[in-house]
Amino acid sequence: MTKPPQESTLVDGFGRVHTSLRVSVTDRCNLRCTYCMPAEAVFRPREELLTFEEITRVVEIAAGYGVSKLRLTGGEPLLRAGLHKLISMLRGVQAIEEIALTTNGLLLPEQARPLADAGLDRLNVSLDAVAEEAFQQISRRQGVDRVFAGIEAAQLAGFKKIRVNAVSLRGLTESQVVPLIEYARSLGLQLRFIEFMPLDADDAWVGSDVLSGDEVRTIAEDAFGPLQPTPGPDSHQPASDYVLSDGTLIGFIDSVTQPFCATCNRLRLTAEGQFRNCLFSTEDWDVRELLRSVGSDQQIAEVLRECVRQKRPAHGIGEAGFQKPERAMYEIGG
Repeated sequence: MTKPPQESTLVDGFGRVHTSLRVSVTDRCNLRCTYCMPAEAVFRPREELLTFEEITRVVEIAAGYGVSKLRLTGGEPLLRAGLHKLISMLRGVQAIEEIALTTNGLLLPEQARPLADAGLDRLNVSLDAVAEEAFQQISRRQGVDRVFAGIEAAQLAGFKKIRVNAVSLRGLTESQVVPLIEYARSLGLQLRFIEFMPLDADDAWVGSDVLSGDEVRTIAEDAFGPLQPTPGPDSHQPASDYVLSDGTLIGFIDSVTQPFCATCNRLRLTAEGQFRNCLFSTEDWDVRELLRSVGSDQQIAEVLRECVRQKRPAHGIGEAGFQKPERAMYEIGG
């Protein structure tokens, strides 16, 4: 595919250059976390989901416009059969420098080795609590020991860059802050605390449920001493990184109280083939129809560029007129 030089990157109206694409491969999940899914979820028919070949074609087109980092998400991406095959296909896209995966870890004991062999670079494991009772309160399922086993399997498979992502929920996770840090320290993992965002399927989010990053930092410092800020490896990363005296990295993604929209370089592709320019976008840009008809690479690229052009300056949480997306987190891809 050829393109004019002036269109060689994906730049929005605010000068943000987009180099990161989050690709959801399924809306299905084996947990039912309260901040993400309803207890009784209805999933899309499998034939509506993009095939591995369709995903790879989109990534090849996006890579031609500067996208160099991918993150595979869901739902729970490890429920997508043969996911390691997709990773191998994406590894073959020349301009892609990094492929990461976000998972709840329940299926990692069996899949960590195939994922590593396929060329996956990095893992993020969602773990909001290390106590089984708290884990079940949030996820509405059992399994914290299974997550522990998955992380250990990933380390044995050779993954060096493993992050643990913990959503902070007022009234539920305050007691888990210190145990989570102790767990991360014991295995040499990086830990990130994420503020609860209004993307829950139950539409129950209220601002008072947000356990802020500042509050979590206070709990951590009361137990471990001062946290020292440290530069992150990527100026576009959503987290503010801190380090404990022993070198343990702790990040805070304060999406609600301290938005990072000004440096956002991320786009999303939903499992059924819709581009989105923000988690909180209320508009999708359909690419599946082009993929399954006679749409050219240039036409698909134009849909992507239009998605980028329409990106708003910020998500708008807490501002007058903020409109919550109709779709919950699991339907978008985290």
